[in-house]
Amino acid sequence: MHRLLLALPFALLPLAAQAHEHDHDHDHDHEHGSLAAHEHGVARLNAALDGKTLELELESPAMNLVGFEHAARSVADKAKVAGVRASLEQPLALFDLPAQAGCRVSAQELESPLFGDHDHDKADDHAHEHSDIHAHYQLECATPSALESLDLAPLFKQFPATQKIQVQLIGPNGQQGAELTPSSTRLSF
Repeated sequence: MHRLLLALPFALLPLAAQAHEHDHDHDHDHEHGSLAAHEHGVARLNAALDGKTLELELESPAMNLVGFEHAARSVADKAKVAGVRASLEQPLALFDLPAQAGCRVSAQELESPLFGDHDHDKADDHAHEHSDIHAHYQLECATPSALESLDLAPLFKQFPATQKIQVQLIGPNGQQGAELTPSSTRLSF
């Protein structure tokens, strides 16, 4: 399942490094390189289309989706986490793909220390300050040629604290990157 996206982080490294250097002047909040990936309001989406298989990988600070990053202890917090998880389990409602492409979800995986899937001590160690939510979807599209665009409007609407999604797309026309915002939600393949 991970075969397409395994190559992706390496392909993206030079881009990420340039973007990071480029931002350096006005980026004083993050002296620390490793924190750059975890920026409130900013999520990342990798998309790869190979034949009929479309893989989507969304990574977001929990703050953008749930509104907090601590382990959910209260009933209200647990309900919020469960609600976010339920939304993420319906990717076709979050990522607006052309209906004529006939995409259906063939596999999905959601991970976050907040979901309590991991061993608690470990979650406390590595994600105590910064909990991320990671969602990985594999879709099979009957007519991939109809996949002309990906619209993230429903995702921005569902998670209003997300102000920016950095998208990297690898498709038949090569690799492209885009920064989508609530006023610019659509990426053409």
